[in-house]
Amino acid sequence: MFDPVILIVDDEESLRLTFEMFLRREGYEQVKVASTLAQAKELLNTYAFDLIISDIVLEGDKGTDLLRHIRETGINCPVVMITGFPNLDSASEAVRYGAFDYLPKPVNKEKLLKTVAQALKYRELEREKQELIRKNERYQYYLEAIFGSVRDAIIAVDHDLNILKLNHSAQQWLETFNVDIADRVDKIPGEMGAACLKDARRVIETGEIIREHLVECVKPDGSIRMLLLNGAPLETGDNTLKGAVLVARDITVSKKKDSVEDKNHFHGFVGASEVMQRVYRLIENVGKVETTVLITGESGTGKELAAEALHEESSRSSMPLIKVDCAALAEGLLESELFGHRKGAFTGADRDRPGRLLQADKGTLLLDEIGDITPRMQLRLLRFLQEMTFTPVGSDNPVKVDVRVIGATNVDLKEKVRTGDFREDLYYRLKVVEIHLPPLRDRHRCLPLLINHFLIFFCEKHGRRIHSVSDRAMEILTSYSWPGNVRELRHVMERGTILCDGPNLLVEHLPEELAKNFKESPLSGTSSALRDSAAQSTGQASESMVKDERQELLDALAQAGGNKSEAARLLSIDRSTLYRKMKRLDIQVPR
Repeated sequence: MFDPVILIVDDEESLRLTFEMFLRREGYEQVKVASTLAQAKELLNTYAFDLIISDIVLEGDKGTDLLRHIRETGINCPVVMITGFPNLDSASEAVRYGAFDYLPKPVNKEKLLKTVAQALKYRELEREKQELIRKNERYQYYLEAIFGSVRDAIIAVDHDLNILKLNHSAQQWLETFNVDIADRVDKIPGEMGAACLKDARRVIETGEIIREHLVECVKPDGSIRMLLLNGAPLETGDNTLKGAVLVARDITVSKKKDSVEDKNHFHGFVGASEVMQRVYRLIENVGKVETTVLITGESGTGKELAAEALHEESSRSSMPLIKVDCAALAEGLLESELFGHRKGAFTGADRDRPGRLLQADKGTLLLDEIGDITPRMQLRLLRFLQEMTFTPVGSDNPVKVDVRVIGATNVDLKEKVRTGDFREDLYYRLKVVEIHLPPLRDRHRCLPLLINHFLIFFCEKHGRRIHSVSDRAMEILTSYSWPGNVRELRHVMERGTILCDGPNLLVEHLPEELAKNFKESPLSGTSSALRDSAAQSTGQASESMVKDERQELLDALAQAGGNKSEAARLLSIDRSTLYRKMKRLDIQVPR
């Protein structure tokens, strides 16, 4: 509650006492009095007054001197001047120094109290105004602090797309795109500038809020940044649209140490090519999500291996992974295999049998070659995926399970949907996420790693002591197209390991068709005419393979700090093989 402090300055004691009595009886308890200008100044140094009532004529001084002193010292309170001899000059001087009011003597009680009430009301309003100003200043300060410290980039633009304000993060962001300063949003370059311009125009034109606009932009150094853009109207206090506020958040996922990009092996997969790194990343991300997955790829590319990796990456890894080969079973057998049956359901059903779905409860079910199932089984599988319940053959009681389903196929399911051989609704139910495994011919950089991996594996399995693959044999193996993919390479390496009885695997230990294919290849150099005719179509691929192999060796040597033994270990090859490769590719490590 407002409890004002009032000062009365007058050299007549009777007036001081009268004014003080009037005010105290009215309820003003904090009333101070002074008889001289000096006393008044002393009290002003001690108290914060809300109202000053002063005679314009004091003993030896003038009340206007007190008024001037109040204004010069910055004291902010209303002053009421009183005089026994009113004239235009004194009134003008009092007003000039900011007097609130000017009362002539004699001053009656009603006039005094009315003026005091008005002056104090004015004082209270001024205090509220100053407090509001201070609050606004603090609020503005807090806003500035938040605006400046937030990590998101904030850009405020007016109705004409001029940039009104940028925070520190936005300025840093512009610097990464080699922009020193931008005064308009349409001067921001690249994909992000185009997105900002589009969203700002949309907000200004429609007044709508834009949420989570994902923008992929390329920095000048070629790196990719993923930014999440939000936009909202910028309005004045009367809700008039002034412009737009854009907030950009960097959601680029940085490469973590020991991430799959640093690995040549991943859950049984072997390969360091970029295409396989993408597969590894996808398996890592999708494995942790409870969703149906469709694995596609040619035969021998490792679809079953991908299903095992998904299961290991999931929260179900401690529960069973059940595999069903749909192409190996007739419709009736597949139905019983999947859903189980009750005793007496058909001839030979002499006991209850739980199906694979029940065995996979809380775990994962792999339906391999799912593209070969019949329309009736497609319908039953669709119903199960929709409801996660099934009815065993010969039973009327549905069973509910918690199973993650992974489908795998080497056929083009989309084409089968087009021809009417596969249900479209089941196709999209299975293909929530698709993981496509590339053929071996599309990942040449993986071949040396795979060859040496299988060499070591089968040497241990069959008790062989083979140290390396000859350069000629390695050239044949890496130039072959491998229509059977990794499975074919595995069989070739096992055959060669069994046939080889010496320290090196040679061309004679490889299948004849591989060596024959290599001799007829433009890469073999046996026919100049053939090489010239095919150079245009194969030269780029050959050069790419050599570059990939050379880069792989350089990366391993760099990671090993120039230590050849360590580099050979990283590449899973023998040290002598590393030396031959370095010589063939003209790679030298400084001492």
